[in-house]
Amino acid sequence: MGSIPDPGELTELTQPSFDEFQRQTSLMTSCTLLWKELSDHINSLEQNLIKQSETLKRKIEALDSETKASLDSLKKRELSIEDSVKIALSRVEFNTKAAMRTLGDDVEDNPDGEVDDGDGLLQHLKSTCLKMEAKEFWSFVIGKKKEIDLLREKIPAALSECIDPARFVMEAISEVFPVDKRGNEGGSDLGWACVLILESLIPVVVDPVIGKSRILVTPSMKEQAKEIAETWKKSLEERGGIENVKTPDVHTFLQHLVTFGIVKKEDLELYRKLVVASAWRKQMPKLAVSLGLGDQMPDMIEELISKGQQLDAVHFTYEVGLVDKFPPVPLLKSFLRDAKKAASSILDDPNNTGRAAQLAARKEQSALRAVIKCIEEYKLEAEFPPENLKKRLEQLEKTKTEKRKPVVVPANKRTRVNNGGPMPPAKAGRLTNAYVSSFPAPPPFVRSPSHTQYPAPVPGYPSPPPMYGSRSPPTNPYAYSPEAVPPPLAGSYPGAPMNYPAYGGYGNGLAPAYQQAYYR
Repeated sequence: MGSIPDPGELTELTQPSFDEFQRQTSLMTSCTLLWKELSDHINSLEQNLIKQSETLKRKIEALDSETKASLDSLKKRELSIEDSVKIALSRVEFNTKAAMRTLGDDVEDNPDGEVDDGDGLLQHLKSTCLKMEAKEFWSFVIGKKKEIDLLREKIPAALSECIDPARFVMEAISEVFPVDKRGNEGGSDLGWACVLILESLIPVVVDPVIGKSRILVTPSMKEQAKEIAETWKKSLEERGGIENVKTPDVHTFLQHLVTFGIVKKEDLELYRKLVVASAWRKQMPKLAVSLGLGDQMPDMIEELISKGQQLDAVHFTYEVGLVDKFPPVPLLKSFLRDAKKAASSILDDPNNTGRAAQLAARKEQSALRAVIKCIEEYKLEAEFPPENLKKRLEQLEKTKTEKRKPVVVPANKRTRVNNGGPMPPAKAGRLTNAYVSSFPAPPPFVRSPSHTQYPAPVPGYPSPPPMYGSRSPPTNPYAYSPEAVPPPLAGSYPGAPMNYPAYGGYGNGLAPAYQQAYYR
């Protein structure tokens, strides 16, 4: 058992080691780093809290502003109801009196409905609208398709003369929308007329005081418009789904929703599919925004690009202002590359050997025209000069024109249709030294127009040696029997013997040339 050292006794102090010093140093360093990391984390939390607080403050301010604007709008709408109703009633009263005057007038300027200018067309349209003759109005419009621009200008003014424009329009297009009632007798597609009339109704039914935010359509007419929309949606299943519906029908349905203000939020996915399926229509980008699909536009543009519809994607991009996210020039170049690949695949298709070149050229021409038009419409000449595209288009059109030129056949090259040989001379019967055999012609070889060649067992008429040279005619597969062959004709041909020129190209399989006298 060791002895306990005396505390008062001096003992030797233990010297601290270098390892211990390093351990202490590393511990201090770790503590410092940990403290710094914790401080940074706390600072970041504070900054995040400050940012979130500011974001919430801005949102609250925005909500307050929107709430105030909504309240002001509601107040304005409430105050404007009386004025709007007065304007609508005065318009109805005026149109009613005008209609009564028209009905009481026995004299018609154009009894047959023939119009020769814009004023006459407008007067006829106004007459049918005043009388609320929807069927006559419809018949007149569909008969003026060639004057669609003039109709687009005049129809709104004419519809403003109606006592009830919304009812008038729904009755007018009821023949083909929501269901085509023409049955098997239905002719051409009349969706263009439905869209034209529905578009023309918008400026007529908007509120004259507060504008498009309120549509002046009676509740009964709005309910009828909703029923029409539901009927059309139910008919989708009978038609085989969205993929089998015609684009004009889709356009009419979407325009119907926008015109009468009956868009449903629960049907936005259906609207999206319909718009994408008919994206090539010029009005689709605007309709998509009016249908409330503005937030889904980026996804719709990406879907169009993935389907190879880059040109349609460019139109949607400009409509919603996403040019920075989807630059148009790369999309147009990609569209041209895809068109060239499609043209090449048409050329390689064995099923289109006869028309492959024509179909491929048509495909590329269509793509070039569309891209050039898009460049000019959106002023992209600086980023994508169209000169090379125009040169290529001119080259294709020139090639197409050259192929259409008829091949000029000389007058002395009459061709037999049945076996490819020369036809008998057109005026052989008029010549004194011409003989035409009444026996059928053997197809394998060409006979002289004045000499008949018979099978080998029966001697034929003598012919000058220079005609065939050292080559004898082939055996006739349709040879007549010796009993059926008439005896050789006695005597010689009247007049001087005919001199046949030697034909040096007979060995090439070409038909011998006839004497020029046959074609005089």
